[in-house]
Amino acid sequence: MDELLKILTNMYPDVDFKTHKALIYQGVLDSFDIVSLIAEIDDVFGIRIPPLEIMPENFNSADALYTLITRLSESEV
Repeated sequence: MDELLKILTNMYPDVDFKTHKALIYQGVLDSFDIVSLIAEIDDVFGIRIPPLEIMPENFNSADALYTLITRLSESEV
């Protein structure tokens, strides 16, 4: 989770990603941010996020995104 929080904080240092629960719905992250996040997640975690998983619910909070990363990493084992 710490690595993910570093990625997010580097993008937007003023956002509290530990508590924010509506990153997409409140417009904190946009489609370009999602593309950047997907590339960073691939680089840092070695996880490819399939197109079907690219939905607001999976990117709306750091917790949701970390749950997605964990689930995808477990399915690749």
